[in-house]
Amino acid sequence: MKVALAGLALVAAIPAVHAETLYVSNERGNSITVIDGATMKAVATWPTGGRPRGITLTKDGKYILLCASNDHAVQMIDRETGKVVADLPSGEDPEQFFLSRDGKTLFVANEDNAALTAIDIDSRKVAFQVDVGKEPEGVAQSPDGKWVVVTSEDDSVVNWVDLSTKTMVDSTDTDLRPRHVEFTADGKELWIAAETGGTVQIADVATHKITDTIRFAIPGVQDYRILPCGIRFTPDGKTAAVALGRSDHIALVDVATRKVRAYIPVGKRVWHLAISADGARAYTANGLSDNVSVVDLASAKVIGTVPVGASPWGVVIAP
Repeated sequence: MKVALAGLALVAAIPAVHAETLYVSNERGNSITVIDGATMKAVATWPTGGRPRGITLTKDGKYILLCASNDHAVQMIDRETGKVVADLPSGEDPEQFFLSRDGKTLFVANEDNAALTAIDIDSRKVAFQVDVGKEPEGVAQSPDGKWVVVTSEDDSVVNWVDLSTKTMVDSTDTDLRPRHVEFTADGKELWIAAETGGTVQIADVATHKITDTIRFAIPGVQDYRILPCGIRFTPDGKTAAVALGRSDHIALVDVATRKVRAYIPVGKRVWHLAISADGARAYTANGLSDNVSVVDLASAKVIGTVPVGASPWGVVIAP
Protein backbone atom coordinates (compact mmCIF):
# COMPACT_ATOMS: atom_id res chain seq x y z
CA MET A 1 0.00 0.00 0.00
CA LYS A 2 2.83 2.40 0.92
CA VAL A 3 4.56 1.65 -2.38
CA ALA A 4 1.34 2.26 -4.27
CA LEU A 5 0.73 5.56 -2.48
CA ALA A 6 4.29 6.65 -3.09
CA GLY A 7 3.86 5.85 -6.76
CA LEU A 8 0.67 7.89 -6.94
CA ALA A 9 2.39 10.82 -5.24
CA LEU A 10 5.22 10.66 -7.76
CA VAL A 11 2.79 10.67 -10.67
CA ALA A 12 0.92 13.63 -9.16
CA ALA A 13 4.17 15.56 -8.90
CA ILE A 14 4.98 15.13 -12.59
CA PRO A 15 3.67 18.04 -14.68
CA ALA A 16 1.13 17.23 -17.39
CA VAL A 17 2.76 16.42 -20.70
CA HIS A 18 1.99 19.00 -23.38
CA ALA A 19 2.00 17.18 -26.69
CA GLU A 20 1.40 20.28 -28.78
CA THR A 21 3.81 21.62 -31.37
CA LEU A 22 4.74 25.30 -31.50
CA TYR A 23 5.65 27.26 -34.61
CA VAL A 24 7.51 30.55 -34.10
CA SER A 25 8.03 33.17 -36.81
CA ASN A 26 11.49 34.74 -36.63
CA GLU A 27 11.27 38.25 -38.11
CA ARG A 28 14.98 38.86 -38.72
CA GLY A 29 15.88 35.20 -39.05
CA ASN A 30 13.62 34.68 -42.09
CA SER A 31 12.60 31.36 -40.62
CA ILE A 32 10.17 29.36 -38.52
CA THR A 33 11.36 27.49 -35.44
CA VAL A 34 9.46 24.28 -34.61
CA ILE A 35 9.25 23.46 -30.88
CA ASP A 36 8.15 20.22 -29.22
CA GLY A 37 5.88 21.30 -26.36
CA ALA A 38 6.50 18.13 -24.37
CA THR A 39 10.29 18.51 -24.24
CA MET A 40 10.36 22.31 -24.64
CA LYS A 41 13.10 21.94 -27.25
CA ALA A 42 13.45 23.25 -30.79
CA VAL A 43 13.32 20.35 -33.25
CA ALA A 44 13.55 22.09 -36.64
CA THR A 45 14.16 25.39 -38.39
CA TRP A 46 12.47 26.11 -41.72
CA PRO A 47 13.53 28.91 -44.10
CA THR A 48 10.80 31.34 -45.14
CA GLY A 49 10.29 34.50 -47.11
CA GLY A 50 11.54 37.89 -45.93
CA ARG A 51 10.56 39.32 -42.55
CA PRO A 52 8.03 36.72 -41.37
CA ARG A 53 5.57 38.04 -38.79
CA GLY A 54 1.92 36.95 -38.49
CA ILE A 55 1.49 33.17 -38.25
CA THR A 56 -1.48 30.80 -37.96
CA LEU A 57 -2.76 27.37 -39.07
CA THR A 58 -5.37 26.43 -41.66
CA LYS A 59 -8.54 25.01 -40.17
CA ASP A 60 -7.63 21.44 -41.19
CA GLY A 61 -4.21 21.85 -39.57
CA LYS A 62 -2.32 20.80 -42.70
CA TYR A 63 -0.69 24.14 -43.45
CA ILE A 64 0.92 27.08 -41.71
CA LEU A 65 -0.01 30.51 -43.04
CA LEU A 66 2.73 33.11 -42.65
CA CYS A 67 3.02 36.82 -43.45
CA ALA A 68 6.25 37.18 -45.44
CA SER A 69 6.15 40.95 -45.21
CA ASN A 70 9.15 41.81 -47.39
CA ASP A 71 7.92 39.44 -50.11
CA HIS A 72 4.42 40.99 -50.07
CA ALA A 73 2.87 37.54 -49.75
CA VAL A 74 1.25 35.14 -47.35
CA GLN A 75 3.10 31.85 -47.59
CA MET A 76 1.32 28.52 -47.27
CA ILE A 77 3.70 25.99 -45.70
CA ASP A 78 3.21 22.23 -45.51
CA ARG A 79 3.47 21.15 -41.86
CA GLU A 80 4.80 17.72 -42.82
CA THR A 81 7.72 18.96 -44.90
CA GLY A 82 8.23 22.58 -43.87
CA LYS A 83 8.17 23.54 -47.55
CA VAL A 84 6.38 26.55 -49.04
CA VAL A 85 3.64 25.23 -51.33
CA ALA A 86 2.07 28.55 -52.35
CA ASP A 87 2.48 32.31 -52.10
CA LEU A 88 -0.96 33.85 -51.62
CA PRO A 89 -1.64 37.32 -53.09
CA SER A 90 -1.83 39.28 -49.87
CA GLY A 91 -1.28 42.87 -50.97
CA GLU A 92 1.56 45.17 -49.88
CA ASP A 93 3.50 44.47 -46.67
CA PRO A 94 1.24 42.01 -44.83
CA GLU A 95 1.93 41.99 -41.08
CA GLN A 96 -1.00 40.41 -39.26
CA PHE A 97 -4.05 38.47 -40.38
CA PHE A 98 -7.06 36.57 -39.10
CA LEU A 99 -8.42 33.30 -40.49
CA SER A 100 -12.20 33.44 -40.69
CA ARG A 101 -14.25 31.38 -38.26
CA ASP A 102 -15.16 28.92 -41.03
CA GLY A 103 -11.55 28.69 -42.21
CA LYS A 104 -12.41 29.76 -45.75
CA THR A 105 -11.14 33.36 -45.84
CA LEU A 106 -7.95 34.99 -44.63
CA PHE A 107 -8.24 38.66 -43.70
CA VAL A 108 -4.88 40.40 -44.11
CA ALA A 109 -3.79 43.88 -43.02
CA ASN A 110 -1.61 45.58 -45.64
CA GLU A 111 0.53 48.28 -44.06
CA ASP A 112 1.87 49.90 -47.21
CA ASN A 113 -1.38 50.41 -49.08
CA ALA A 114 -3.77 50.92 -46.11
CA ALA A 115 -6.09 48.09 -47.04
CA LEU A 116 -7.72 44.93 -45.76
CA THR A 117 -7.29 42.08 -48.26
CA ALA A 118 -9.55 39.03 -48.10
CA ILE A 119 -8.04 35.87 -49.60
CA ASP A 120 -10.15 32.86 -50.55
CA ILE A 121 -8.22 29.89 -49.15
CA ASP A 122 -9.60 27.29 -51.59
CA SER A 123 -8.93 29.25 -54.79
CA ARG A 124 -5.87 31.04 -53.33
CA LYS A 125 -7.08 34.27 -54.90
CA VAL A 126 -8.11 37.69 -53.62
CA ALA A 127 -11.84 37.72 -52.89
CA PHE A 128 -12.11 41.46 -52.17
CA GLN A 129 -10.21 44.41 -50.76
CA VAL A 130 -11.35 47.28 -48.53
CA ASP A 131 -9.59 50.60 -47.92
CA VAL A 132 -9.00 51.25 -44.21
CA GLY A 133 -6.99 53.67 -42.06
CA LYS A 134 -3.26 54.32 -42.39
CA GLU A 135 -0.77 51.65 -41.32
CA PRO A 136 -3.24 48.86 -40.55
CA GLU A 137 -1.91 46.02 -38.41
CA GLY A 138 -4.17 44.14 -35.98
CA VAL A 139 -7.08 42.15 -37.46
CA ALA A 140 -9.91 40.11 -35.92
CA GLN A 141 -13.33 38.77 -36.91
CA SER A 142 -16.27 38.88 -34.51
CA PRO A 143 -17.56 35.49 -33.32
CA ASP A 144 -20.89 36.04 -35.13
CA GLY A 145 -19.00 36.62 -38.40
CA LYS A 146 -20.52 40.05 -38.95
CA TRP A 147 -17.49 42.28 -38.40
CA VAL A 148 -13.83 42.37 -39.28
CA VAL A 149 -11.97 45.01 -37.30
CA VAL A 150 -8.62 46.43 -38.37
CA THR A 151 -6.39 48.69 -36.30
CA SER A 152 -4.87 51.78 -37.88
CA GLU A 153 -1.65 52.54 -36.00
CA ASP A 154 -1.03 55.88 -37.71
CA ASP A 155 -4.59 57.17 -37.27
CA SER A 156 -5.07 55.65 -33.78
CA VAL A 157 -8.44 54.15 -34.67
CA VAL A 158 -10.08 50.78 -35.04
CA ASN A 159 -11.91 50.38 -38.36
CA TRP A 160 -15.13 48.34 -38.51
CA VAL A 161 -15.70 46.46 -41.80
CA ASP A 162 -19.21 45.10 -42.37
CA LEU A 163 -18.77 41.76 -44.15
CA SER A 164 -22.31 41.80 -45.53
CA THR A 165 -21.48 44.85 -47.62
CA LYS A 166 -17.67 44.53 -47.66
CA THR A 167 -17.31 48.18 -46.68
CA MET A 168 -15.82 50.08 -43.76
CA VAL A 169 -18.80 51.59 -41.95
CA ASP A 170 -17.38 52.97 -38.70
CA SER A 171 -14.23 53.77 -36.74
CA THR A 172 -13.44 53.98 -33.04
CA ASP A 173 -10.84 56.40 -31.67
CA THR A 174 -8.25 54.71 -29.44
CA ASP A 175 -5.12 55.55 -27.52
CA LEU A 176 -1.93 55.92 -29.56
CA ARG A 177 -0.94 53.25 -32.07
CA PRO A 178 -3.38 50.36 -31.62
CA ARG A 179 -1.44 47.24 -32.52
CA HIS A 180 -3.62 44.21 -31.81
CA VAL A 181 -7.31 43.33 -31.27
CA GLU A 182 -9.14 40.36 -29.77
CA PHE A 183 -12.86 39.69 -29.38
CA THR A 184 -14.12 37.99 -26.24
CA ALA A 185 -15.70 34.59 -26.92
CA ASP A 186 -19.23 35.92 -26.40
CA GLY A 187 -18.61 38.62 -29.01
CA LYS A 188 -19.69 41.44 -26.73
CA GLU A 189 -16.30 43.08 -26.21
CA LEU A 190 -13.31 44.00 -28.33
CA TRP A 191 -9.98 44.29 -26.48
CA ILE A 192 -7.50 46.69 -28.11
CA ALA A 193 -3.77 46.88 -27.35
CA ALA A 194 -2.66 50.50 -27.81
CA GLU A 195 1.11 50.14 -27.98
CA THR A 196 2.37 53.72 -27.60
CA GLY A 197 -0.60 54.64 -25.43
CA GLY A 198 0.51 51.96 -22.98
CA THR A 199 -3.05 50.71 -22.47
CA VAL A 200 -5.54 48.02 -23.32
CA GLN A 201 -8.91 49.50 -24.19
CA ILE A 202 -12.24 47.70 -24.28
CA ALA A 203 -14.89 48.55 -26.85
CA ASP A 204 -18.54 47.58 -26.68
CA VAL A 205 -19.26 45.72 -29.92
CA ALA A 206 -22.90 46.83 -30.00
CA THR A 207 -22.04 50.55 -29.92
CA HIS A 208 -18.39 50.58 -31.09
CA LYS A 209 -17.62 52.83 -28.10
CA ILE A 210 -14.71 52.52 -25.64
CA THR A 211 -16.12 51.51 -22.27
CA ASP A 212 -12.99 50.83 -20.22
CA THR A 213 -9.24 51.38 -20.23
CA ILE A 214 -6.69 49.17 -18.48
CA ARG A 215 -3.38 50.73 -17.45
CA PHE A 216 -0.23 48.94 -16.36
CA ALA A 217 2.39 49.75 -13.74
CA ILE A 218 5.32 47.38 -13.25
CA PRO A 219 7.58 48.02 -10.25
CA GLY A 220 11.02 49.10 -11.41
CA VAL A 221 9.98 49.53 -15.08
CA GLN A 222 9.63 52.96 -16.70
CA ASP A 223 6.21 53.67 -18.17
CA TYR A 224 7.63 54.37 -21.65
CA ARG A 225 8.81 50.75 -21.85
CA ILE A 226 5.32 49.34 -21.24
CA LEU A 227 4.07 48.75 -24.80
CA PRO A 228 1.01 46.47 -25.03
CA CYS A 229 1.11 44.29 -28.14
CA GLY A 230 -0.35 40.79 -28.31
CA ILE A 231 -3.45 39.74 -26.34
CA ARG A 232 -4.70 36.20 -25.85
CA PHE A 233 -7.58 34.89 -23.72
CA THR A 234 -7.43 31.63 -21.80
CA PRO A 235 -9.89 29.00 -23.07
CA ASP A 236 -12.24 29.60 -20.13
CA GLY A 237 -12.34 33.30 -21.01
CA LYS A 238 -11.46 34.38 -17.49
CA THR A 239 -7.93 35.69 -18.06
CA ALA A 240 -6.31 37.87 -20.70
CA ALA A 241 -2.56 37.48 -21.17
CA VAL A 242 -1.07 40.71 -22.53
CA ALA A 243 2.43 41.02 -24.01
CA LEU A 244 3.95 44.29 -22.81
CA GLY A 245 6.75 44.80 -25.33
CA ARG A 246 9.96 46.39 -24.10
CA SER A 247 8.94 46.11 -20.47
CA ASP A 248 9.99 42.45 -20.86
CA HIS A 249 6.87 41.33 -18.99
CA ILE A 250 3.44 39.91 -19.68
CA ALA A 251 0.39 40.84 -17.62
CA LEU A 252 -2.37 38.48 -16.55
CA VAL A 253 -5.64 40.43 -16.42
CA ASP A 254 -8.87 39.24 -14.81
CA VAL A 255 -11.43 39.72 -17.58
CA ALA A 256 -14.41 40.28 -15.27
CA THR A 257 -12.80 42.87 -12.98
CA ARG A 258 -10.26 44.35 -15.46
CA LYS A 259 -7.62 44.07 -12.71
CA VAL A 260 -4.04 42.89 -13.29
CA ARG A 261 -3.48 39.86 -11.07
CA ALA A 262 0.17 39.27 -12.01
CA TYR A 263 3.12 40.66 -13.94
CA ILE A 264 5.50 37.98 -15.16
CA PRO A 265 9.06 38.77 -16.32
CA VAL A 266 9.89 36.96 -19.56
CA GLY A 267 12.46 37.53 -22.32
CA LYS A 268 13.32 40.85 -23.91
CA ARG A 269 10.77 42.73 -26.07
CA VAL A 270 7.88 40.29 -25.87
CA TRP A 271 5.72 41.02 -28.90
CA HIS A 272 3.19 38.19 -29.14
CA LEU A 273 2.16 35.04 -27.35
CA ALA A 274 0.00 31.93 -27.54
CA ILE A 275 -1.87 29.91 -24.90
CA SER A 276 -2.05 26.12 -24.78
CA ALA A 277 -5.38 24.41 -25.46
CA ASP A 278 -5.73 23.37 -21.82
CA GLY A 279 -5.08 26.93 -20.61
CA ALA A 280 -2.13 25.85 -18.48
CA ARG A 281 0.70 27.57 -20.33
CA ALA A 282 1.53 30.71 -22.26
CA TYR A 283 4.37 30.84 -24.78
CA THR A 284 5.90 34.26 -25.46
CA ALA A 285 7.91 35.39 -28.50
CA ASN A 286 10.78 37.49 -27.12
CA GLY A 287 12.12 39.55 -30.01
CA LEU A 288 15.34 40.88 -28.51
CA SER A 289 16.49 37.80 -26.60
CA ASP A 290 15.80 35.39 -29.48
CA ASN A 291 13.87 32.92 -27.35
CA VAL A 292 10.45 31.74 -26.22
CA SER A 293 9.46 31.80 -22.55
CA VAL A 294 7.22 28.99 -21.29
CA VAL A 295 4.91 30.38 -18.59
CA ASP A 296 2.92 28.32 -16.11
CA LEU A 297 -0.26 30.38 -15.76
CA ALA A 298 -1.40 28.89 -12.45
CA SER A 299 1.80 29.86 -10.64
CA ALA A 300 2.49 32.91 -12.86
CA LYS A 301 6.10 31.80 -13.32
CA VAL A 302 8.41 31.01 -16.23
CA ILE A 303 9.17 27.28 -16.22
CA GLY A 304 11.33 27.09 -19.32
CA THR A 305 13.13 29.05 -22.03
CA VAL A 306 13.63 27.82 -25.60
CA PRO A 307 16.22 29.40 -27.95
CA VAL A 308 14.79 30.14 -31.42
CA GLY A 309 15.80 32.22 -34.46
CA ALA A 310 16.54 35.93 -34.72
CA SER A 311 13.75 38.23 -33.50
CA PRO A 312 10.83 35.89 -32.82
CA TRP A 313 7.59 37.73 -33.57
CA GLY A 314 4.62 35.35 -33.39
CA VAL A 315 3.64 31.93 -32.03
CA VAL A 316 0.98 29.46 -33.07
CA ILE A 317 0.21 26.11 -31.40
CA ALA A 318 -0.90 22.89 -33.10
CA PRO A 319 -2.14 19.78 -31.24
